[in-house]
Amino acid sequence: MTRELSLDDIKSRIRNIPDFPEPGIQFKDITTALKQPEIFSAVVDLLAASYTDKHISRVVCVESRGFILGGAIAAKLGAGFVPIRKPGKLPAETISATYKMEYGTNSIEIHKDAIKKDDILLLHDDLLATGGTVRAAVELLKSFNPRKIYICFFCELDFLKGRETLPDFHIRSLIHF
Repeated sequence: MTRELSLDDIKSRIRNIPDFPEPGIQFKDITTALKQPEIFSAVVDLLAASYTDKHISRVVCVESRGFILGGAIAAKLGAGFVPIRKPGKLPAETISATYKMEYGTNSIEIHKDAIKKDDILLLHDDLLATGGTVRAAVELLKSFNPRKIYICFFCELDFLKGRETLPDFHIRSLIHF
């Protein structure tokens, strides 16, 4: 990182898109921040720093914006990368979960052989809103009986209270709206 960036600097580079993908939704476009190399690097460093001593074996990321930072976080931590994808996108046998979002329902899947019982996982996604996606992802991960699950986000919409839906987990979000 060439200069010290504050969280306010990073937050100010996230674009708000009104009425996307549905009327009434205020979409947080992280691409306007992450296209800047110093911000991308700083965000990866800041998110990974909280987990350097946790012995993370796999970083599990939710399609699709979770993949943007998740792979870089996994590389920084020396961990493997595991995708959770929309139905029909993974080539081998999967397990799935369906969940409600703030504007509909959706499903996600993970390969049946993606996680081992002794894994320590970091579940990463770009944004925490109502918590539907992350709850579904946690249920998928819990079915593997991993040793531990940590959860992190680039951004969190605090007013939607998504973290309250997972009271048994420590959740770290870098940017709060």
